[in-house]
Amino acid sequence: MAFSTTTSCNSINTMTSFSSPLQCLPPTLLSKPWKNLMVNSRNSHLRIVVNSASSDMGSSNSSDLISFRQRNMPSFGLTSNDDGTTKPSYKWQRVLLKVSGEALAGDNMQNIDPKVTMAIAREVATVTRLGIEVAIVVGGGNIFRGSSWAGCSGLDRSSADYIGMLATVMNAIFLQATMESIGIPTRVQTAFRMSEVAEPYIRRRAIRHLEKGRVVIFAAGTGNPFFTTDTAAALRCAEINAEVVLKATNVDGVYDEDPRKNTKAQLLDTLSYQEVMSKELSVMDMTAITLCQENNIPVVVFNLNKEGNISRAIKGESVGTIIGGQRNSAAAEVP
Repeated sequence: MAFSTTTSCNSINTMTSFSSPLQCLPPTLLSKPWKNLMVNSRNSHLRIVVNSASSDMGSSNSSDLISFRQRNMPSFGLTSNDDGTTKPSYKWQRVLLKVSGEALAGDNMQNIDPKVTMAIAREVATVTRLGIEVAIVVGGGNIFRGSSWAGCSGLDRSSADYIGMLATVMNAIFLQATMESIGIPTRVQTAFRMSEVAEPYIRRRAIRHLEKGRVVIFAAGTGNPFFTTDTAAALRCAEINAEVVLKATNVDGVYDEDPRKNTKAQLLDTLSYQEVMSKELSVMDMTAITLCQENNIPVVVFNLNKEGNISRAIKGESVGTIIGGQRNSAAAEVP
């Protein structure tokens, strides 16, 4: 029995979107004998692969097919354990991790601390193996910060910012090498062409890399002066349809006061975008916060230096401060 114009073919492979896997099967097919039924869902897109048995192999009724689905397919929004039980899926499936240049410097003994990049790589590897798609935006403040050098020796702000963009490319290539050394397929995409060392930023290509399980590192900011890498993170997050910006810093989150000046400063668990702007909290620049607000992108601020924090943040567990979102009490536990 075949479902295509080629008589030797005995399978259907179709990509479409349905609220239920059975909706994509014509009612007349439910009475046909099935050899195998596999359903894989992600973000409401179902890939159905049906292998048909030949007509002389006997018949099975639709109740057999339904009972097979009930035994083997978890409910939507849940994942199966090895023992057949179900557990909540991770809060986010595609995330953007923002790593500042200062964080890459570690103890500031050198521009880039290999221990920091290796720690980032190992934690990202842990979550990518769970099927979570990870994109990264890196800063360049550990090498050159344009806003600090503007005006020095006749250096205008635009030129200084372009130098800072080149610094982010250096960090991105270093981080890519570290990740690939432990087996994580990684691509670097730059906002302006540097084809000898990295791919140019192409939105559809970046999304395809993520879908194939690769980590994508975005470098050179937005490619325009006067915009920070925080703004680049918010922009790329919106473009690739990521669900959250995870901002890795050297502090535990957002405090009501500067913890370096006031030892009694309180760590805030949640904040709204309006509170960040009205209180002028130095979390991200206002352009980045506004972009996140307009696109309903939550921001999680957490400490990069605490082991396990990156993987916890990516999995949606309670860590640091969340801006413009809510904690998910049903987030999956660390396996």
